[in-house]
Amino acid sequence: MKELLMTVVRPLVSNPEAVVVSQIDQGNTLVLELKVAPDDMGKVIGKQGRRAQAIRAIIKARATRQGKRVVVDIV
Repeated sequence: MKELLMTVVRPLVSNPEAVVVSQIDQGNTLVLELKVAPDDMGKVIGKQGRRAQAIRAIIKARATRQGKRVVVDIV
């Protein structure tokens, strides 16, 4: 799941080396914390949060197939 999030986010940002994903497993829930450079925050969130919603939808679809619940936090 972590790799999928990195694959989706890296092409969107200007500084792909600054993309860091932390994975925290809490039973049936997986928390993914996405950290990007401050300049790239707007690119990841998108206009009115649409890009962030799309990223979360992609990750959620993959998690549902694996029977897990995923929360994506953009920090």
